[in-house]
Amino acid sequence: MIVIQSAVPLNASSTPFWPVQTAPTHPIIRSCPVKETALDPHFSGDMKRPKQTGAHPDGKKLFTISSLVSGVAVAGSAILCPHAAWLAIPWLLYTGVGVHDITQKRHTILRNFPVIGHFRYVAEMLRDPFRQYFGDGDADRPFTRDQRSGVYAAAKGDKQTRPFGTQLDVYKPGYIWINHSLSAKTPAKKEPRLKVGGPQCKQPYAISRFNVSGMSYGALSKNAVLALNKGAKLGGFYQSTGEGGLSPFHFAQDIDIEAPNFDFDQFFVQNKDKIAAEGGDLVWQIGTGYFGCRTAEGNFDPQLFAERAKLPTVKMIEVKLSQGAKPGHGGILPKEKLTRGIAKLRRVPHGQDVHSPPTHKTFDTPRGLLQFVQQLRELSGGKPVGFKLCVGNRYEFLGICKAMLETGIYPDFITVDGGEGGTGAAPRLFTDHIGTPLDDGLVFVHNALKGIGLRDKIRVIASGKVTNGFDILTKLALGADSVNAARAMMFALGCIQALQCDTNNCPTGVATQKPSLVKGLDVNDKFVRVANYQKATIRDMLEIIGAAGLDSPSQIRARMLHIRDRQGNDRTLDTVYPNIPAGSLLKPATVPEDLKKDWEIATADAFVPPGVVPEKRKMVSLTVLKDGKPQEEDVEDW
Repeated sequence: MIVIQSAVPLNASSTPFWPVQTAPTHPIIRSCPVKETALDPHFSGDMKRPKQTGAHPDGKKLFTISSLVSGVAVAGSAILCPHAAWLAIPWLLYTGVGVHDITQKRHTILRNFPVIGHFRYVAEMLRDPFRQYFGDGDADRPFTRDQRSGVYAAAKGDKQTRPFGTQLDVYKPGYIWINHSLSAKTPAKKEPRLKVGGPQCKQPYAISRFNVSGMSYGALSKNAVLALNKGAKLGGFYQSTGEGGLSPFHFAQDIDIEAPNFDFDQFFVQNKDKIAAEGGDLVWQIGTGYFGCRTAEGNFDPQLFAERAKLPTVKMIEVKLSQGAKPGHGGILPKEKLTRGIAKLRRVPHGQDVHSPPTHKTFDTPRGLLQFVQQLRELSGGKPVGFKLCVGNRYEFLGICKAMLETGIYPDFITVDGGEGGTGAAPRLFTDHIGTPLDDGLVFVHNALKGIGLRDKIRVIASGKVTNGFDILTKLALGADSVNAARAMMFALGCIQALQCDTNNCPTGVATQKPSLVKGLDVNDKFVRVANYQKATIRDMLEIIGAAGLDSPSQIRARMLHIRDRQGNDRTLDTVYPNIPAGSLLKPATVPEDLKKDWEIATADAFVPPGVVPEKRKMVSLTVLKDGKPQEEDVEDW
């Protein structure tokens, strides 16, 4: 379901680099003084502060009194009945914890509320793992209980019927639907697959419309990766490796990589036949850390890449530019999840957090990106190569489009990730406030490629918050050719949204490296569930396609879907997300007005055109006092 939060033009300009001062216009904000009335019980009359309506109890006093009273009671009991002397043990424990809390300086809550303050931390610790069982499940985030239940049912093969009618408010703004046809078609029994690979590709690949999005081994457990890969093999869809690179588990091989004598290079030589026979299809994602194909210095290693890219189950290559959960930040693998085996696979030092750089070292311009794409295509023997990004500044992607026109090098596919995407570990503010949401980014990329006349040569893959067949249908209507999902596939594995992915304490064994927790995830059970879920989701999509009177998902268009706007009116999606005419960016006279400025400044020779970002202010030396001593410090000048 798509929820429209505000009416924003399709290609609205990015947030400016400088703040804009505007006058307050909210109707609640007034310039007149507030007058005290009889209905304001909190006003004391002098307008200085509201009267206190209540106060917290004195935690230290409560502890002192309770400790003394209980101590006297324990002593008296022991005098009257010597067998009651054991009661001194819990009293000593209680008193000892309280004294520690009062004297420690790290936690204010514990200092002010000794002993009972611990309940606050216990409740905070248990809130996320147990939130799915209590409270308003359908208001749960990022995925509601209803969304998760739908995935669980599909993965288990349970019935997915709903009695008594829809539970959705069909008159609520954001409600979306598709109209049926009186000439409905019988759903296709087999999914029509899509060819990926243009004239520059020697080994095109036929993809499903629903696949596993990028999730690295390291972020996921070995059993989770094994189950996803075996599920992909059984169901006939692909698994993206994530930026962590290739591992034996991506080839359905359960090998002890923590063994001292494990040699990853020899693994490919010794298991080549088993890999080809047992492994599921892979999209090898190459991130800024070049894990799995990097030199000791962290640079891209062409020879190592060529050796592994030619493996038979590696079907496509994806250059990761950014991801929706933390665009512009790079990747993070906490040291708690970095085992010696993972460090060996990634070729990084053990015992510290693994940070991927925010940008690539191999290229720094749109033209350089496409040259890197061409290099990877040649090194892999002509396999499809594309890139993944969360849309940021529009002129940057338009610069890539101009580079395509100038170089004649086209990616075989582009994966568009949404700002609402998830990850195992990301800074909260990056997750919440950075990156274009999927629907807006998807339409923009679709329009940009259409505007330069290359939409029919490049596949567009949407990656975001998708759980069911109608979600997929919506993304296809907005311009995608296929859809990837990560968290939904984790639900199929048994994830309960405990939100412990970054702690190494995932209770379901999906996102942890603790052997005791990983062991609880049964690969033989879960890989069947992954395949079941993908199959059921595709089946549901095809049934909706048939009900709409269409023969194939490729026939769906935005004008066929309807959405309730904020005024309660029925609008078709093409009026919310309009398309631009094909080839309209190729002539100055036909460039759409809302794209004109970005198209004019975009260049193939720089992601950020000269003059777009204000110049950095000069640094000057300033004498400041620190601890009473004068010190020199570099500061920004006016």
